[in-house]
Amino acid sequence: MDARYLTVGVAQENTWIARRDGSDSGLLIDPGDEPDRIKAGLADLGVSKVEAILLTHCHFDHVGAVAPLAEATGAPVYCPKLEVPLLADIMAWVPWPGIGPFESYDADETLEGGEKLTLAGLDIEVFFVPGHSPGHLAYSIPSEGALLSGDVLFQGSIGRTDLPGGDHERLLKSIGELLVALPGETNVLPGHMAPTTLAAERATNPFLHELSA
Repeated sequence: MDARYLTVGVAQENTWIARRDGSDSGLLIDPGDEPDRIKAGLADLGVSKVEAILLTHCHFDHVGAVAPLAEATGAPVYCPKLEVPLLADIMAWVPWPGIGPFESYDADETLEGGEKLTLAGLDIEVFFVPGHSPGHLAYSIPSEGALLSGDVLFQGSIGRTDLPGGDHERLLKSIGELLVALPGETNVLPGHMAPTTLAAERATNPFLHELSA
């Protein structure tokens, strides 16, 4: 698999593009802002067909470019079921003035966790990992040793839980479930900051000391 990210928008969010090596069909994950840059990134990677747009959660910095990219690519948008209202009214959930405006979007497909998808030639397992947001999902691609983690786990940090619906203890539980379910060498492709691995975070992430014990 070839996976690349573009860091976009005021919140410096990572929008991921993934495809099987050599394929012109791919996936777009969490298109947060700057749709023209993302379209250029798709072309640069040789992705002429976006088979699906996958959303980990619906905070504005992860979904601000969903509507224009869904229109441009014709790709269906897969959204956490619990967060469909956020996607359908993005600006109502923007907590700070001067951000946006973003165009809302009605999800084409909804996910709750536990699903197994095959998209763009990739087999994907969907995990329900709330805590940062109520309906947060993560997408594991076992054959590629990759986890698209959204805002659950970062290099040396974890997702914030001070926004509406955040729950610190539930977030730690979600991370613990991922550590049990997936191999340590799994590459974590996060929604902010640089990629890492589950093993590296288990060993060094100060927020995970309790889980390590």
